[in-house]
Amino acid sequence: MEELTYLDHAATTPVDPRVSAAMEPYLSSRFGNPSSMYRLAREARQAVDAARDTVATLLAARTAEVIFTGSGSESDNFALKGVALGNRDRGRHIITSQVEHHAVLHTTEFLATLGFDVTYVPVDRNGSVDPEVVGRAVRDDTILISIMYANNEVGTIQPIEEIGRIARTYQVPFHVDAVQAGGSLDLSVDRLGVDLLSLSGHKFYGPKGTGVLYIRRGTTCWPLIHGGGQERGRRAGTENVAGIVGFATALELAQAEREANNRHTERLRDRLISGLLATIPGISLTGHPERRLPNNASFVIEGVSGESLLLALDRRGIWASTGSACTSGSLEPSHVLLAMGLPPRLAAGSLRLTLGKDNTDADVDRILALLPDLVERLRGIESQDAESARLLGRL
Repeated sequence: MEELTYLDHAATTPVDPRVSAAMEPYLSSRFGNPSSMYRLAREARQAVDAARDTVATLLAARTAEVIFTGSGSESDNFALKGVALGNRDRGRHIITSQVEHHAVLHTTEFLATLGFDVTYVPVDRNGSVDPEVVGRAVRDDTILISIMYANNEVGTIQPIEEIGRIARTYQVPFHVDAVQAGGSLDLSVDRLGVDLLSLSGHKFYGPKGTGVLYIRRGTTCWPLIHGGGQERGRRAGTENVAGIVGFATALELAQAEREANNRHTERLRDRLISGLLATIPGISLTGHPERRLPNNASFVIEGVSGESLLLALDRRGIWASTGSACTSGSLEPSHVLLAMGLPPRLAAGSLRLTLGKDNTDADVDRILALLPDLVERLRGIESQDAESARLLGRL
């Protein structure tokens, strides 16, 4: 039987069997619409309410501050568009960073077409945002700061608490894209000092198509989807009851088992990092060497294209990524790596290995045994291709 190794948990995770079991009744016998009045519908409503209570407890938030959405990208769009449009009479300036997920960056680009002014603060070579730079960017007309909790490509954890204190000082609403952090970092919204926070269920063993946006009471944020009165009028549409139950169950399990899972993946991650740095010439770790997600090992490798490397790994039953899964089909170098100061030629050779709770030492051993030879062979092929192209260009 073919040996398979999954190392792309930052892209998505398999649904935990305990999550599937919790969802199953709401996919079959308890299928009622939560907005109806009869007993079948009341069962669905009770499930949604219980899930909301669970998520609120895990965020140390009020129940009414939790809004269920369809994805992390929807939550980001909801936060940025909702706050921007709801506060445009007070100001039109937004602060974010150069390394945000495209759900944030493309949204701010859209808002710029509506007359909003966006400041993109830089990062250092580790992908870290300097809170003092954020503070200096604040203006009298600043209405929102949006900085991600942890980077989806290189795993760098941002100084959210420090930025939160700055936002409080200037009384500017603070949004955090916590999609990559949901399963491995603390989510207490008061400790972090955030006013809005985005999550996505499929990043921590929950179902795809589920998300949450936390909106602190008193924060002006217009609805993104209009229609019925669901989610207290803040997000119209019949609730995905099974997905909501699955999201809450997955987040509860992830937070309860966080320390044990973090220890497990961090140990494997460190074995991967030290082993590959010791055996592959011209490889460099990307992201902060210490303040990074416990499961993230990301690299750039000289002389090899990331796409060629992924295809070669796939043929051997190893599944990884060059960076964000949302842009894996793009031939452009990662905007994150470019913002960190890497030249395009080197940024094109990125490799992201992200571990999960079911990965083992045998998985790490397999990568350490296979990848050095694979890189050497690909370098030879790509070098020959480059020489052939050079010779053809002279004809």
